[in-house]
Amino acid sequence: MIPALFRIDPKDSTATALRDMAAGEEALGVTLTEAIGKGHKVAVKPIAAGEPVLKFGFPIGVATRDIQPGEHVHVHNVATALKGSGDYAFTPAAQDDAPIEGPGFLGYRRANGRVGTRNEIWVIPTVGCVGRTAQKIAERAAVLHAGKVDGVHAFPHPFGCSQLGDDLQGTRAILSALANHPNAGGVLIVGLGCENNQIKGMLEGIDHPNLRTLGAQMASDEVEEGLALVEELIAVAASAERTPAPLSELVLGVKCGGSDGFSGLTANPLVGRMADAVTAAGGTAILTEIPEIFGAEQLLMERASDEAVFEGIVALVNDFKAYFTRHGEPVSENPSPGNIAGGITTLEEKSLGAVQKAGHAIVTDVIAYGGRVRRKGLTLLEAPGNDAVSSTALAAAGATAILFTTGRGTPLGFPVPTIKIASNHDLATRKPGWIDFDAGQVLEDGMESAADALLDTIAAIASGRETAAERNGEREIAIWKRGVTL
Repeated sequence: MIPALFRIDPKDSTATALRDMAAGEEALGVTLTEAIGKGHKVAVKPIAAGEPVLKFGFPIGVATRDIQPGEHVHVHNVATALKGSGDYAFTPAAQDDAPIEGPGFLGYRRANGRVGTRNEIWVIPTVGCVGRTAQKIAERAAVLHAGKVDGVHAFPHPFGCSQLGDDLQGTRAILSALANHPNAGGVLIVGLGCENNQIKGMLEGIDHPNLRTLGAQMASDEVEEGLALVEELIAVAASAERTPAPLSELVLGVKCGGSDGFSGLTANPLVGRMADAVTAAGGTAILTEIPEIFGAEQLLMERASDEAVFEGIVALVNDFKAYFTRHGEPVSENPSPGNIAGGITTLEEKSLGAVQKAGHAIVTDVIAYGGRVRRKGLTLLEAPGNDAVSSTALAAAGATAILFTTGRGTPLGFPVPTIKIASNHDLATRKPGWIDFDAGQVLEDGMESAADALLDTIAAIASGRETAAERNGEREIAIWKRGVTL
């Protein structure tokens, strides 16, 4: 039977309600003094004003007044303790170099050795002005050539012009990285002609063997010419076949969005098991959403493979905090209203739950926004917490599938298969058209059983089974805009 209250660590001063509870109910030796909503926290021991409030075995903030056992613990009596940049010390992590075996999948092995989970044609515009043109080409080509490849998709965006310096370079880096992705069996770059992000500059960062370009201003009929180029791409890409690949060839991006009080109990630690399985097999996992590790960054720093990686994590975290303070914003401007409604109180609590998606894997690399994975193991990627921006960055970095945990639900999908994992039964039941896996079973069947089931689901999707987002036609990208607009 599922308990009414769940305490994650014996040191915790709080426990999470696994169902709606009424005042006067008893659990874990305490009597509730008020009604508590599912996913919210209850004090299980006295907490004095100014004392750290513990969950996951770590502080999630400080009590703003005395809190008695049985009381609701939330934004009305807890405040964040986060401040600006921090000082950290490197401690070498224990490393296990023995790879394990895991279930493989059927993927597309490319000439450069990388393995894709899809064989699609991607139409990528250099600039927002031709975003709709790219969509028209992809939509018509998808109908004309249905069944020859796994799909034809365009990725419009509003950028590529009126940008300067690093801001323009960030746009170019993301688009170029997407154009190199192993899930793209062929790529058409569509430019306008007068934009800052010129096709020539894009090509400097692309080495895809099946690539075509189209300048819309120079074409007599850009859509027809684009269709002809896509046909050439399909003629090459259609010969690719799925072949067996080991788990070590999978690149998993891990992401959470619309989190609730269950995310840190079920879905996120379950995804952490997937990150551990893939990296232990010799594969790669990518963690991002840097502002959503504030307050939990030390847990990742303790797992740095060497001092250079440790210093990279420190710089990435402190630079992101400085990014907030330069704009006059507190580093703790999170969680969102939806997170709070779901029971998450502070950014520390959200972060401690979020970093569980990385499991216990050793951090082997830190890469900048628009960068691509270079090493096996766990890579930390620079990107904000925004779902669309960070998921696009994960795909561009080389993720061939994204594990996306959610407690409140979202229909969004991204360039690569985006596997939606519900943190609770209710969401999975209400939104079967959005959700691919119900992590609520962790509380009933245990973590090991759920982990085996999710790994099988990942292998099936990597081998071609459609995700809910793919069935719904949800394919989006979003680019991080950081500079001035001309």
